[in-house]
Amino acid sequence: MAISNTPPDFRTMVRVFARIGFLSFGGPAGQIALMHRELVDERQWVDEEQYLHALNFCHLLPGPEAQQLATWIGWKLHGLRGGLAAGLLFVLPGALVILALTALYAVAADLDWFAAVFLGIKAAVLAIVVQALLRIAGRALNTGFKRGLSVAAFFALFAFNAPFPVVVLGAGAIGMVVAAARPDWLALKPGNDVPLSTPRPWGQSIRTVLIWGAIWAAPMALVLATLGRDHVLWDIGSFFSQLAVVTFGGAYAVLAYMAQESVQHYGWLSAGEMADGLGLAETTPGPLIMVTQFVGYLAAFRAPEPFSPLVAGLLGALLTTWVTFAPCFLWIFTFAPWIERMENSPRLKGGLAAVTAAVVGVIANLTAWFFIHVLFAAVIATQIGPMHLNIPVWTSFDWRAAMLAAMAAMLLFKVKWSIIGVLAAAAAGGLILGLST
Repeated sequence: MAISNTPPDFRTMVRVFARIGFLSFGGPAGQIALMHRELVDERQWVDEEQYLHALNFCHLLPGPEAQQLATWIGWKLHGLRGGLAAGLLFVLPGALVILALTALYAVAADLDWFAAVFLGIKAAVLAIVVQALLRIAGRALNTGFKRGLSVAAFFALFAFNAPFPVVVLGAGAIGMVVAAARPDWLALKPGNDVPLSTPRPWGQSIRTVLIWGAIWAAPMALVLATLGRDHVLWDIGSFFSQLAVVTFGGAYAVLAYMAQESVQHYGWLSAGEMADGLGLAETTPGPLIMVTQFVGYLAAFRAPEPFSPLVAGLLGALLTTWVTFAPCFLWIFTFAPWIERMENSPRLKGGLAAVTAAVVGVIANLTAWFFIHVLFAAVIATQIGPMHLNIPVWTSFDWRAAMLAAMAAMLLFKVKWSIIGVLAAAAAGGLILGLST
């Protein structure tokens, strides 16, 4: 397919990416397909090879790959301002919607009807996560070695409480070693290296890292200077900055780690509320990783001093969004000039393949975590030797949640409803069951 010889003018590009931002439902798969239709098939602003090349590049980076792909396309069309416009427009519509919904949630969560609605949403989220697990496993686990990595990642997290960054980065390191010795274990195919004539852009990359590193750190410096390290905003910014560096595999992969830290370590919210947040993120446009904004809002809302709860919640949400997405621009603007060289590296491809396999185990752990906390009202932490297990109290089984989860699974897998339709049906079912029992 031939692409347009001249890029669109900046105003046209902004208008199209604003449209994409408001229509980007359905998680990364739906968002990537939407951009392909709008930018490759219909407008031919980039060709098929460029699009797939950039998508592979974005998979190598931490963070939401669909948003980073949008940023790269904007950068390709109009440089820095194009990348900023495209990346921000991909995020802002969903960020504003989920901020409004989170503010409503914070003040209405104790109401009976509101809790009943989210009973259904939590149950639907369980079915949605199972669907994500099966879809990603079917695509990623095409060798015995990858299946072994996936199982090892699951048990490391579920039974031994291993730190998420160690599991993901360890899998990447293993993949880079295996790619050199036994590439067939990772189903790596020999590629045709593209001859490169341009010099390595070290100067440009170093300047970009320094500038965007300062942008990333700016609000944290302000918090440190005005509120200090003991304030919840410092904890929020520090935690989500760390999370931004290890978010390989998308929102589902990182949710278990985020839930573990937010619920068990910091005590910002409950396990059920974490499921509620994912349900909100599923119903809004933009990256699913926007669920981090939900967590940041509630964390600050519940420890607001010296602000009012509303102001603190808004500051927490804005800080979370900043430190989640500023790194995305840093990665793209730093590494975009290196994209062809990165595509020529078999070790990087091997590391990515191994991380993708481990992510299946990570999502399996998230599925088990949601299963236990959605279907059972009480959970006991138990230690058996080196293993740390969360055991449900069987007498606390919630038959309503189980019934709604089964209904949601049927609508997803058998009837093939959209995620938004399933969430709406489960919310209605939760309202009926919750208020009648």
